[in-house]
Amino acid sequence: MTPLLAELRRIDLGLLLAILVLVAIGVEMVFSASFVVAHNQFGDGTYFLTRHLFWIAIGLVALAVGASIDYRILPRFAVVIYLGSLALLALVLIPGLGQVTYGSARWLNLGPLSFQPSEVTKVALVIYLASWLAKVGDTVNDLRGGIIPFSLILLLTAGLVLLEPNLGTATVLTATAASTFFVAGVSLVHTLSAALVGAGGIAVLMGLAHSAAGGGYWSQRVEAFMDPWLYAEGIGWQTTQTLLALGSGGLTGLGLGAGRQKYYYVPNAHTDSIFAIVGEEIGFVGTSLVLALFLFIAWRGLAIAFSAPDPLGRLLAAGITSMIVWQALLNMAVISNTIPFTGEPLPFISYGGSAMVVNLSAAGILLSVSRRAQRLPDG
Repeated sequence: MTPLLAELRRIDLGLLLAILVLVAIGVEMVFSASFVVAHNQFGDGTYFLTRHLFWIAIGLVALAVGASIDYRILPRFAVVIYLGSLALLALVLIPGLGQVTYGSARWLNLGPLSFQPSEVTKVALVIYLASWLAKVGDTVNDLRGGIIPFSLILLLTAGLVLLEPNLGTATVLTATAASTFFVAGVSLVHTLSAALVGAGGIAVLMGLAHSAAGGGYWSQRVEAFMDPWLYAEGIGWQTTQTLLALGSGGLTGLGLGAGRQKYYYVPNAHTDSIFAIVGEEIGFVGTSLVLALFLFIAWRGLAIAFSAPDPLGRLLAAGITSMIVWQALLNMAVISNTIPFTGEPLPFISYGGSAMVVNLSAAGILLSVSRRAQRLPDG
């Protein structure tokens, strides 16, 4: 047996299985949630399903590549990857290149290729932060050596995303960066200080984005959150319909394919709002299963992080785990109206090529760290 094959046998199979189960659930739910729109708009009920399967195939290849490489080579490319992601975020803001949808320019059109740079930025930020924090070591607790640089990195990255405007991804980036910063050994006081500095700058950028969007983007989201039923025929429509979908599912759901809200009631039923369709068709049992799988990923990811043989592996594992889990929790919180509505996909389940490939690629890196983890608990 070759050394590489021997190491591949050491990957965390429990984590891999949880990810694959979520992907399988996503295949079924994307087809169920999208076939009405696909049939009516494209004359093919499998229009979105076939494309979803294509991106899953690409993502699984990326996962396999990520799991097979040695994660210790990533710092060589960290700066290039990070700066490249920032450049792509800047290009989105250029009229004609950035595609505006629902008042937000999130998609970048480069000829036949269309993707969301903010999705790429999530994993790019993790790789860059992990590489930088592993290099600076104990000086990360210093004001000039750690807190100020971290705050500037966070402000620059999340700020560009906020200018789209895209509050959901900016929130995920901020939570992921703060989690990685804390795992690097930064004291809680310093972590909170850096977060406050970054939040202050982000608040200014939110004000600029608010003005650029005509003054109504953020206020409408908050109004719809505070009392969606008061605005049920307008800005509260998506929130009320997702809540109706969740509530009508009961304990075991209406049955796969039997949901009603996907018939043009829930906007983006197969993308950002797919968790509502899960609740409607598989019920409380289905949503609990999805939540349990993400909690399992959180446990396995953190176990890998704290069993990693070096700071880089620990920070990569913690950052990637945080990125995936924060996305999932944010999506579920939005669908249940726990927080104001933001467009953030449910990892491994929602339709969307950019998010699927990025999340599976990141999972591959996490599995790469697990290959070298020491004293990893059984999954």
